[in-house]
Amino acid sequence: MVTIADVARHAGVAPSTVSYVLTGRRSISSATKARVEASVRALGYHPHAGARSLASNRANVLALVLPVREGMNMPVLMQFVVAVANAARRHEHDVLLVTADQGAAGLRRVAGSAQVDGLLVMDVEMHDERVPVLRELDRPSVLIGFPADAAGLTCVDLDFAEAGARCVDHLADLGHASVALVGAPRAVYQRDTGFAHRTMAGFSAAAMRRGVASTTLPTEPDHESVRVAITGLLDRHPAVTGLVVHNEAALPSVVEVLRTLGRKVPDDVAVVAICPDDLAERMTPPLTSVAVPAEQLGHHAVALLMAKLDRTPTPPLTLLPPRLTERASTAR
Repeated sequence: MVTIADVARHAGVAPSTVSYVLTGRRSISSATKARVEASVRALGYHPHAGARSLASNRANVLALVLPVREGMNMPVLMQFVVAVANAARRHEHDVLLVTADQGAAGLRRVAGSAQVDGLLVMDVEMHDERVPVLRELDRPSVLIGFPADAAGLTCVDLDFAEAGARCVDHLADLGHASVALVGAPRAVYQRDTGFAHRTMAGFSAAAMRRGVASTTLPTEPDHESVRVAITGLLDRHPAVTGLVVHNEAALPSVVEVLRTLGRKVPDDVAVVAICPDDLAERMTPPLTSVAVPAEQLGHHAVALLMAKLDRTPTPPLTLLPPRLTERASTAR
């Protein structure tokens, strides 16, 4: 392994001079600096993380603020965590995962610790108490999601309103005249979480635009709750022939309950999901779905945050267009 001493010998300088060049803690002549940098390249020397941090005045760590709350689907959230971690590593940054639900105070604590260069914030509510703090912090931030008032922020998200609309349009195009949204757990709506709010709004607006009867149904993810919800839905609304499911944890139970009730998918009830592709593809039958692009969103968020750290202008809001993939659950 190449060391600072090896670089010093190759450049004909003292090891301390190499250290000063790498950290920028002392002024070094241009000629000496160029000689040291040439030796670094020639020998393939890689400064350790501490030296890089000193040189850039950065911690080389990004905080991913992901409070663990009721109604959240952890397997899907972990896809976001992995995507952010992989993207950060490509920028030679590590990720500090912050899961405590401490609201605005938690953001101030993390930003004030000098352990992180910037913050990525998830599970964004429509009227999120963390938003005013993010505008005040001396650390740059990017939200995966966006609040009702996004002024002064940098946000990236799937266009969930359009995702809900695309599901309704697909079912309406197939001739379905009555549809239902099997939504997230009630706690998610009670928090007014942005993605759930916008999906429901897009679903309802599209149903009105297409002249399709619609109903919405917050649903807990356990099998018994799904059984009661779906059975009650079909009893109260026997004309429903299309379901849009925006609740990844409930998906297997939704399909199983329909089967138990003697409702064939898609002959009797068509099902469209808003979920990661791999989950939709594993179902029987495979489900038509709008993908939740966790990897793409994670990479976009990290790229935006790195741009802000480099003081490069960034767009205030990036909405990824929804992609609907037709599978067997809506075939006619």
